[in-house]
Amino acid sequence: MADTGRTQRTENLLSALGRTADGGHYLFGHHDDTVYGTGWVSDYTNDSAVHQRSDVRSVCGDFPALLSFDLGHLELGDSANLDGVPFSRMRREIIAHFDRGGVVTLSWHLNNPLSGGTSWVADSLRQTEGQTVAAVLDGGSQHDKFVSWLDRVAAFLNSLETPYGVRVPVIFRPWHEHTGSWFWWGQQHCTADEYKALWRLTADRLRQQGVVNALYAYSPGTEADADSTRYMERYPGDDIIDLLGLDCYCSAPDGDTVKIAAYKDRLDRNLATVCRLAKAHSKVAALTETGYEGLRRPDWWTQALAAVLGRHPVSYVLVWRNAHDKPGHFFAPYPGQLSSSDFVGFYNDPATLFLKDLNGMYSPPPAAHPQPLPKGGE
Repeated sequence: MADTGRTQRTENLLSALGRTADGGHYLFGHHDDTVYGTGWVSDYTNDSAVHQRSDVRSVCGDFPALLSFDLGHLELGDSANLDGVPFSRMRREIIAHFDRGGVVTLSWHLNNPLSGGTSWVADSLRQTEGQTVAAVLDGGSQHDKFVSWLDRVAAFLNSLETPYGVRVPVIFRPWHEHTGSWFWWGQQHCTADEYKALWRLTADRLRQQGVVNALYAYSPGTEADADSTRYMERYPGDDIIDLLGLDCYCSAPDGDTVKIAAYKDRLDRNLATVCRLAKAHSKVAALTETGYEGLRRPDWWTQALAAVLGRHPVSYVLVWRNAHDKPGHFFAPYPGQLSSSDFVGFYNDPATLFLKDLNGMYSPPPAAHPQPLPKGGE
C-alpha cells in the first residue's frame, strides 16, 4: 500500500501515465475492443476466447494499450452490462489485459434511480429532470438505493484480482460529459454544488468499501469551449481527481473537409486548456473519449487525430466502440475499412503506444520503470 491508501501499483499507474505524457507518447484505447466488433461478437461462454479477437488487432497486428468497458446495469444486479457484455467476462478480460501489460478504464452509464429510466434524459420520465442528483445525495429519497448501487460497483472493483493476488488498477470515469445535459447528472439537471457532492459521495463510499485500486478521471465535454473557469466550474477537488480529461467527437458524416478541420480546431483549443489546467493542478491529462463514427476520411488517424495530439502532452486517447449489431456505428477500423491503411501509419507513429510497446511499464514490479519499446519491438 502507498501512503495514499491505494495500492502501490495504482500509484505506479498514475506515475507511468504522467511519464508517458511528459515523454511525448500516448496510449491508444478502444472501448469493448476484445468482446465484440464489426460483424462479430465473442463467445461469452468460452474462456479460451478471452482476449483473443479485436478489430484493432486484425488491422495492425496488436491490441490497444488501453481497454475500456462500461459498468452500466451493474447497479441493477444484472449479469450483463447495457451492451450485453457479461460482467464475469468483463472481469476476465480486464485481468487478462493487465497480465499482458495493458491499462483499463471504466465508465458507468447507470440508470436513473429516481425515474427508472436510462442515463439519458430523453429516456427518463420528464418530471424527474433536475431532481435526480438531489435525490441520491444524503437526505434524498433515493440515497439508500444509490449507496447500494455504489456498493455493487465497489464489489466489482474489489473483485479485479489476479490469481496471484494482485488487485488490478483501473481508471474509473463516472459522471462524464456533465457540461452537456443529455445525462441525468448533466449541466441543466443539478447545481454545481450538487454535482460536486455526487462525486464526493461516490469517491468516499468506494473508499469506505475498501476500493484501493482506482484512479478517478474528470471528463467534461467541449461545451466549456476552452474556457478554464467553465471547465473547472464543477470540479470536485484535487483530493478526489487524478486525471483531467476531455470528451470531444468528430461530427462529419459525409467526410467533409471543413467539418474535419472544425473538429481539429475544437480539439486543439480544448486540449490546450485541459493540459494547462492539468499541469497547474499536478494532474495527468487525457483525451478520455473521442472518435469519428463511420471513419469517412481515409487519412483521419494521421492527419486529424495524431496531428492534434502531437501538440499536447496527453497520456492516452480513447475511441468508442465498434458495435456488432449497429451497422455504421464504429470508431476503429476493421480489415478493409476505408481508413485501415492510415491506421497502420498511426500505429507506426513513434508517439502512439499499443500493447506491444508498453514493455511492462504499466504492470511492473513496484521499483521498475521501463520505457516504451521502439516500434516493432516485442
